[in-house]
Amino acid sequence: MTFAGLRNDALLRALRREPATRTPVWLMRQAGRYLPEYRATRARAGSFLTMAKTPELACEVTLQPLARFDLDAAILFSDILTVPDAMGLGLYFVEGEGPKFQRPVRSAADVAKLAVPDMGRELRYVMDAVALCRRELSGRVPLIGFSGSPWTLACYMIEGGGSDNFSIIKAMMLDDPATLHRLLDVVTDAVIAYLWAQRDAGAQALQVFDTWGGVLAPHHYREFSLPYLTRIAEALRAGRQKTEDRGQNGEQPGNLQQEPLHDAEHIPLILFGKGNAPYLEELAASGADAIGVDWLVSLEDARRRTQGRVGLQGNLDPAVLYGSPAAIGAEVRRTLADYARGGDGSLTGLVFNLGHGLSPDMDPEHVRALVDAVHAHPQA
Repeated sequence: MTFAGLRNDALLRALRREPATRTPVWLMRQAGRYLPEYRATRARAGSFLTMAKTPELACEVTLQPLARFDLDAAILFSDILTVPDAMGLGLYFVEGEGPKFQRPVRSAADVAKLAVPDMGRELRYVMDAVALCRRELSGRVPLIGFSGSPWTLACYMIEGGGSDNFSIIKAMMLDDPATLHRLLDVVTDAVIAYLWAQRDAGAQALQVFDTWGGVLAPHHYREFSLPYLTRIAEALRAGRQKTEDRGQNGEQPGNLQQEPLHDAEHIPLILFGKGNAPYLEELAASGADAIGVDWLVSLEDARRRTQGRVGLQGNLDPAVLYGSPAAIGAEVRRTLADYARGGDGSLTGLVFNLGHGLSPDMDPEHVRALVDAVHAHPQA
């Protein structure tokens, strides 16, 4: 029997570490600039933010890769910086430089001004996009919602954009850790509310991107990233939710309503982090359902170290997609065999993905070769 009326429930089964008919595969940044149809939509929209903040366009882009490839999940087209933007920091994009904030957070006074956004007002466009995607998918595959991790969001909020050395946030971490912890506290509350609102709007799995956790020394990771990831996982598993995170009278945020989810229904959570290999045992104890890993740790090692406590997601080096289709197929088979060696020989509990996202210059036909190679491999 499939989950929640899904015709393809392989992803949810893998996240629950249950046998599936095939190994599920989806790809980070699967809706993106490597697709000509995405570039056409982007040109029509005029800007990335217009696409992200227009539910119909976000839904269109979310579904584009599923029209090309036999993927086992859709992931909402959005951006991890929607939350700090809704907190009043003023998100904008500079061509060739990426995201920037007009009002970065640099002091205790700046942190004191921050509050958890109203999910039904400031982030309503995200919830409307989730609901529209669920409706348009019509049970074909699950829809994944997501957020950035508190540490990763704080990096952008304090640095004011991307960074090569994270000098400003690391200076705060060393000289004023109390202020950084206060920022991480409010951002964590916002992430929990944001993920919960996506769940209520129709997301069937959730992922947290701890993209910059790997820039921390181990003792700092265990102080400034891991505890907040654990808090998110525990809160979602326990089903806690603040009343104000819902719309008035308990209604879901947004215009498009889905069938209400039972409060007891658990929506699986994936914690993905670049450079998280040293912390796999601790992440497996966080309460998350699955851990996403990059290509700098073998799946065999990751599976042995996590001892079946969580599903695993990953972890093909994205650069493999610059190779030939034959080379891609060989690397896919090697990755699957690697995972199998780490356990009972089966592929139960594996969600195949890249160790990071697709790049704009990648060939869509090479993506097809990857997806088809995963599905061609037997489950056991």
